[in-house]
Amino acid sequence: MTKTIDPSSISQQDLHGILLTAVAPRPICFASTIDADGNVNLSPFSYFNVFSSNPPVLIFSPARSGRDNTHKHSYLNVKEVPEVVINIVNHTIVEQMSLASTAYDRGINEFTKAGFTEVPSESVKPPRVGEAPVSFECKVQQTIELAEEPGAGNLIIAQVERIHINENYLTNGQLDTQKLDLVGRMGGSWYVKASGDALFEIPKPIRTKGIGVDALPKGIRESEVLTGNNLGRLGNLEGLPNQNDMDAIQQDDEVRMIIKKLGGASEKLKNQLHWLAQRILSEGETTKAMALLMYAETL
Repeated sequence: MTKTIDPSSISQQDLHGILLTAVAPRPICFASTIDADGNVNLSPFSYFNVFSSNPPVLIFSPARSGRDNTHKHSYLNVKEVPEVVINIVNHTIVEQMSLASTAYDRGINEFTKAGFTEVPSESVKPPRVGEAPVSFECKVQQTIELAEEPGAGNLIIAQVERIHINENYLTNGQLDTQKLDLVGRMGGSWYVKASGDALFEIPKPIRTKGIGVDALPKGIRESEVLTGNNLGRLGNLEGLPNQNDMDAIQQDDEVRMIIKKLGGASEKLKNQLHWLAQRILSEGETTKAMALLMYAETL
C-alpha cells in the first residue's frame, strides 16, 4: 500500500516534517555572517550542499520561520554584507552547533553563546569557527527568494574564495572521511554520525561501464536470495567471468563442501550457493561471487 499526499492538502508543519524526515541525511552548513554594523551571527542550516567545483559554489537556504514568517538573521546579514563562512560540522562540535541554533535576538553573537573560537578570515569579513574541521570563506553571488509564505526558502549562492582545513583530518595530504567523523541532519531532533560501521564503499560506475542488471542470467536476476543492492553490484562488472574464474570457483573448498553435503542439482543447493555468493559480495570479491553464481546456473 502507498499513501499519496497532495502537498497543498496538508499543513506547512506536517509537510515540513515529511520533507525533512524523508530527505535525509543532509549535510550541515554552519554559517557565520556579519551585519552592516559588524555584529556577528553563527547559525546552522541543513538545506545545504555543494553544487559546482569549477567555479566552487556552495548553496544553502535559511527558510522563513514556519511560525511567524520572519527571515533568519543569516539571510538578513548576507543581504547587508554579501559574505559568509561555511563551517563544516563533525561529531566533536555537534552539541555546540545545536546550541547555536537557538533563536537568540539579532545582534547576539552565537560564537560566544555556544563557546566557539572566532578566527579572522582572510578574504571576507565574517570570522570562521576555529573548532571546525573545514571552513569555506565565500562571497555571496546571488540570493533567491522562493516565495513569501511561512517555510519558504531563500537560496544563498556562495562562491568559495578560501578553504581552511585542520591538518588533523588529513591522511597523506588528503581529507580522510574516517577521521572527519561528520554528522548529518535527519528529521525531528535526529542526527546521523558518518563514521565506523555507518560508512561503506560502493565502486563508482563512472570508473567502468558495467554490463547492467539486464545482462545477468535470468536465474540470477530472479534469485530468491540476492537483493537489489547485490544485483546492482554485479551489474557494475565490466564483463562476465572468464573460464579461469569459473575453473577456480569449482575448486573452492567451501563450494565443494556445499555440493557434497546437498548432493546434485536442486533448488536448495542453488539457494545455498546464492547465500555464499552474497557473503562473498559483502567481502568485496565481486568477480568471484559472479563466477559462483554463473556456476550455480549450470547445476
